[in-house]
Amino acid sequence: MPPLRDTGADRNAEQPEYAGDYRLQACLGAGGMGVVHLAASASGLRLAVKVVHARYAEDPEFRARFRQEVAAARRVSGAFTAPVVDADPDAVRPWMATLYVPGPTLADQVKRNGPLAPAELRRLTAGLAEALRDIHRAGVVHRDLKPSNVLLTDTGAV
Repeated sequence: MPPLRDTGADRNAEQPEYAGDYRLQACLGAGGMGVVHLAASASGLRLAVKVVHARYAEDPEFRARFRQEVAAARRVSGAFTAPVVDADPDAVRPWMATLYVPGPTLADQVKRNGPLAPAELRRLTAGLAEALRDIHRAGVVHRDLKPSNVLLTDTGAV
């Protein structure tokens, strides 16, 4: 596995080249705990790889919470969630790879096109209700449900 870049204070510190064996190709977004990158497996499977911010990688409590997040994400697998493909919560920079879901976030869609039409809104809320049902059945509580974390696809929300 190639080493991650130096985690110093420069601009590239949050831009590692690899997470495990996955070469990170482009930044998809960033949040409070990490950056999500587009990557591909050796077979060409497109992945979304969340890499924890360097400042949290040294925090044992944060690592414990990230291990719990990975375990929870692995338990939750359904029509409305992206399955976990691989993860390493013990890496120098902890990371988790899920299948890449192409499509805009709900937040981006509304910013670009305004409010959803009533039929679209009903379909979206029904999908969100089914997703939350499946997540809760797996014993997981989703603590970060917001428009920027809901992906819209041709077949519904993820």
